[in-house]
Amino acid sequence: MRMPIIAGNWKMYTTPAEARKLVLDMLPALDKVEGVDKLLCPPFVSLLLLKELLKDTSIRLGAQNMYFEVKGAYTGEISPLMLVELCHFVILGHSERRWYFGENDRLINNKIKSALSHKLIPILCVGERLRERESGRAQEVISNQLYAGLSDVATSSEIVIAYEPVWAIGTGKAATSKQAADTIKFIRDTLASIWDGRRAQEIRILYGGSVTGENITELVSQSEIDGALVGGASLRPEEFVSIVSQAAKIKGKSII
Repeated sequence: MRMPIIAGNWKMYTTPAEARKLVLDMLPALDKVEGVDKLLCPPFVSLLLLKELLKDTSIRLGAQNMYFEVKGAYTGEISPLMLVELCHFVILGHSERRWYFGENDRLINNKIKSALSHKLIPILCVGERLRERESGRAQEVISNQLYAGLSDVATSSEIVIAYEPVWAIGTGKAATSKQAADTIKFIRDTLASIWDGRRAQEIRILYGGSVTGENITELVSQSEIDGALVGGASLRPEEFVSIVSQAAKIKGKSII
């Protein structure tokens, strides 16, 4: 059985002081939830601080992005070598990186291979824009992102996929549980074509896009959905703990 993951992507929110308070507010309850991997992805400036706060807890850290080079004259970038001592995961290919910053599939593929070579677990984000869904091209777009993003990536690589329909991110308009499950099944079938069926069944695939405490149970009740990449709701301690607890009750076990 695939271990579910609930990951909180804090995006460009929270100063280090705010990040510290947010973690302290949610830590006692969040640390008690079992049966689900719990992941926080704060801004880079808070990773070291939160690493110390979360030491000896069940909560892990992820970064929101990285560059593929180890070092060099790349002003403003963060390398995998800078992250390996701070976190376990790194989000790559998020739609906000693709559409706001012009990241293409080739760059994302280089980042994935670099992350893996430094023992970081990539969370590869894929998803279609509204006009692509409405024109019937959603599967084509997602398939292209998967094939390109995973090009020359070994079958045995530890990786997580996150399906994030661009039209649902930060809009309050989540995909229905059936839409999400159908698309994630398509992603799993595509992974079977890229690698093999057995490996595709092992890969954890998350849903992201306006996930809340109100819709998480319906989403993770779908057998294909292995958890969630949570945006705004992860900045609200009680709601994030509720999301994690509900997911644990459906997919795993909770002692809360």
